Amino acid sequence: MSGTRRGRVSRRVVLTSGVAVGAAAAVGVPLGIAASHRDQMPAAALPNGLDELVRTRMAELKVPGAAVGILADGIEHVAGFGVTNVKHPLPVDGDTLFQTGSIGKTYTGTAIARLVEDGRLDLGAPVRTYLPGFRVADDRVSREVTVRHLVTHTAGWFGDSEIETGDGDDALARYVEMMATLPQIAPLGEHFSYNNAALCVAGRIVEVVTGQTYEAAIGALVLAPLGLGRTSFFAKDIMTEAFAAGHELPPGDPGGEPEPVTPWALPRSGNPAGGMTSSARDMVRYGRFHLGDGSVDGTRVLGAAALRGMQEPFGPGGSEGPFMLDGIGLTWHVTTIGGRRAVMHAGSTNGQQSNLVLVPERGFAVVVLTNAGAGLRLAVDVVDQVLDRFLGLRFPRMAGGPPLGPENGEYVGDYEFGPGTVLSVGASPDRMTLSVVQNGQEVMGGPLTQAGPDRAVVPLLGVEGITEFVRDRSGSVAWVRFSGRLAPRRR
Repeated sequence: MSGTRRGRVSRRVVLTSGVAVGAAAAVGVPLGIAASHRDQMPAAALPNGLDELVRTRMAELKVPGAAVGILADGIEHVAGFGVTNVKHPLPVDGDTLFQTGSIGKTYTGTAIARLVEDGRLDLGAPVRTYLPGFRVADDRVSREVTVRHLVTHTAGWFGDSEIETGDGDDALARYVEMMATLPQIAPLGEHFSYNNAALCVAGRIVEVVTGQTYEAAIGALVLAPLGLGRTSFFAKDIMTEAFAAGHELPPGDPGGEPEPVTPWALPRSGNPAGGMTSSARDMVRYGRFHLGDGSVDGTRVLGAAALRGMQEPFGPGGSEGPFMLDGIGLTWHVTTIGGRRAVMHAGSTNGQQSNLVLVPERGFAVVVLTNAGAGLRLAVDVVDQVLDRFLGLRFPRMAGGPPLGPENGEYVGDYEFGPGTVLSVGASPDRMTLSVVQNGQEVMGGPLTQAGPDRAVVPLLGVEGITEFVRDRSGSVAWVRFSGRLAPRRR
């Protein structure tokens, strides 16, 4: 079909975990705080001197703007730092709008949880129960894939194809129809492999079950009941508000200054995978809901058992960026911090990075929204410090040990990360390396250091990115998991 792109792997997929796409779509929930009202809401300093940490790291990493929200002991702390756009600066505050990227997957999951509780949707049902014509390249997978596979990233097909289908109400339906040629890269249901396309299928099911567009359904099922008046997909509304533009350093000039990047709006077809725009204040309110009993201001939205069930791992885990996941819940990423369960999701769009972490046992939430590619490092650092200062907890780090050596020769080879992109594992007498090669040109790479059986660490945007060598049923190394995604070995 004219105007589409099949199989292209974007630079965001290669460099970040949690790729998000999305843009202009009606939700039926207007942005609720006028600019004049917002200006009367000054950013309060974060407690425990955290505001100085944020400012210092922003300067070091060249992040133009950030917003941080914390919920601790029932009290909300929200603050903004820096500017929205280096070319047209406005001060960032707690109500400035950022693209939240793949955090939006959890909103899709919340809507699905409500539909399941109402008996309108069954997680164990085949996708074809709701989408009779659904098809990917593998016929058996097309027949047998279930809704549960979609929301736990275990569908196993290539999940990062960007297919542009316009801004009409049929954008998502057309996207799902055009997935018919997506290849299977792993067996159905066996492995975690981050999959944006699978969440788009889940969003299409929401459309069919509710009889609404995805965006209108999320507005009715999630945004309106939770009072998230500054959360939207509607670009024409967002553009009249204070919103963040994404930034990156100039290509080939790591010492340069950040510049705004385009496009800002991304394809509507990816909204279920993370096309949402929100503020730190709204994100804290959203976190409060998921830490509660399923009610908002005394009105039941979701049963407490269903809410907690979203946070139970019912799909396999694995590495994603610098983190090891215990499993995947209903779209939530489940991990352990200091012996306590945490649920989280990160997000990435064009020059914007975000992270939301909840510790249910402590009723604690922290969100960091940034408008730069280097915001990934900032978000990791700020979340670490916030958890430490409030809860005495820190994310475990997969610190690298000695370099991988010749004894790990079975890892050497090329792995298909997507059309035009190869992960190449090479070896010299004293070390092994991982290189990301796009269209014949290396775009990043570094030495692999030992981090446990079949695990290594490689530098990734200033953080310790985990690389896993995943074996098939015969015990042979068949995939590399990098940035949360499986890449099959070339045969």
